[in-house]
Amino acid sequence: MNLGNKIIYQIYPKSFQDTNGDGIGDLQGVIRHLDYIKELGADYLWLTPFLLSPQYDNGYDVADYRAIDPRYGTMEDFDQLVEEAGKRGMYLMMDMVFNHCSTEHEWFQKALAGDPYYRDFFIIRKGKDGGLPPTNWVSKFGGSAWGYLPGTDEYYLHLFHVSQADLNWENPCVRQACCDIVRFWMDKGVKGFRFDVINLISKGAFEDDYEGDGRRFYTDGPNIHKYLQELNRETFGTDAEIITVGEMSSTSMENCFRYAGEDSGELSMVFSFHHLKVDFMGNEKWVMVPYDFQKLKDILFSWQKGMAEHRAWNAVFWCNHDQPRVVSRFGDEGTFWKQSAKMLGTVIHCLRGTPYIYQGEELGMLNCDFEDISQYRDVESLNYYRILQEKGMAAKDALRIIQIHSRDNGRTPMQWTGGENAGFTTGTPWIGVSRNSGSINVETELADGDSVFRYYQKLVKLRKDYDVVAYGDFEALAERHPQIFAYRRTWKDEELLVVNNFYGRDASWNSGLDLTGFEKILGNYDGGTWEGGNFELRPFESLVLYRKK
Repeated sequence: MNLGNKIIYQIYPKSFQDTNGDGIGDLQGVIRHLDYIKELGADYLWLTPFLLSPQYDNGYDVADYRAIDPRYGTMEDFDQLVEEAGKRGMYLMMDMVFNHCSTEHEWFQKALAGDPYYRDFFIIRKGKDGGLPPTNWVSKFGGSAWGYLPGTDEYYLHLFHVSQADLNWENPCVRQACCDIVRFWMDKGVKGFRFDVINLISKGAFEDDYEGDGRRFYTDGPNIHKYLQELNRETFGTDAEIITVGEMSSTSMENCFRYAGEDSGELSMVFSFHHLKVDFMGNEKWVMVPYDFQKLKDILFSWQKGMAEHRAWNAVFWCNHDQPRVVSRFGDEGTFWKQSAKMLGTVIHCLRGTPYIYQGEELGMLNCDFEDISQYRDVESLNYYRILQEKGMAAKDALRIIQIHSRDNGRTPMQWTGGENAGFTTGTPWIGVSRNSGSINVETELADGDSVFRYYQKLVKLRKDYDVVAYGDFEALAERHPQIFAYRRTWKDEELLVVNNFYGRDASWNSGLDLTGFEKILGNYDGGTWEGGNFELRPFESLVLYRKK
């Protein structure tokens, strides 16, 4: 599979388009807007889970891996979606959640009933003396990572919500069940799979962690590569047209050389999140600190170079359903909103790797502007709002941190029009619509030749039209400059220079490069200055220069 010129568009179905007025997006809503996605230029549609689920974690708590949740539609709707996407030259990518399943899943219910076969599907351990959990590991959503089994002295592992019981991949029957599920969806015409937190499936020692929250005992575990190779060999590896991506939690680049290595027999590419922790304090997300631009550059540059050197492939992205909106995070919500949205798109889309566009990113959508905790729906955000206050933080300060970091920032409804509920639903939306939908929406941007959407179209087209964007080598430039994010791509006789001002003030850069023969092929301002290799950039300006030797 040629990954270099592919674009993947991520859809959060719950917030994309509601067609029946119940306030929840559905599969028919995706079908309704396939022409819009095709106009953008995407090749694959990644849909976050729409399988049967109690929805404690918005579908990442799967209760049946072979059933469509009625809130989203029917299997007939799914089949129609595959067919209609195919007519437009697009393919579906399913989100597979195999680290854990819902405690309402038949497997867990049978385990609770004492069935020894299904008990071994889960990680169940006796507690310590005194009624304490087996280890001191902390759930990703806060609190203990162990759920008590009533009437026993036992606990089950849940690295995420208490309703998400971790599966025991040491059990070959679990691995076979997961393979069967992948093959089921392959038979339905699915041509892509995203594997949720897949590098957590192999647990190591079950010991107390006196240095952290336990992740060093379950991240990139001892058998992870064996399990991924087996999954590849038994399922998607039998179809050369299928692409895969693994979400890698707190991973290392060294592991990703193998996860996404050209000849490793594991996955096509990986998501890593190190570059999206530059506004954290260490691994602590629920803080309020400015982002570190130098660290952002260092991380992106090192992954670009390291993965290329080891013939491994990156998924490149800013946004998804778990992240705040990038313009709110690293750009400007005010005067330079449009320029910063285009600049941030340029940075990502000209890198080596497969770009992902999250719904609304192509419009420059912003964080939700909620003013009260009652407006939030995300279980992680609600848990940490409580935890921060239990640690002594004032409610208003805890709310401000939630406003910055909440996953709900990326989950508000897609903004189709400037009308009621942004054209998302005729009913009451499951989560509030951002107040800025009157100015930032599809209807407005399709009518504006200079919109963020039209710019993203051009970025996508660059990857299709220029081999140097799709396949070129990567070289970091201006590595220590306090404002400039710049790099060079080379491929055969082609050369691409990408220069971005990351801030809302003018920037100068003496590149020292001979720019003879370069022409501007894209930028977010008219004109541009780079005479004699000296760049003078306006606030959030992007320049993409090209020459053929």
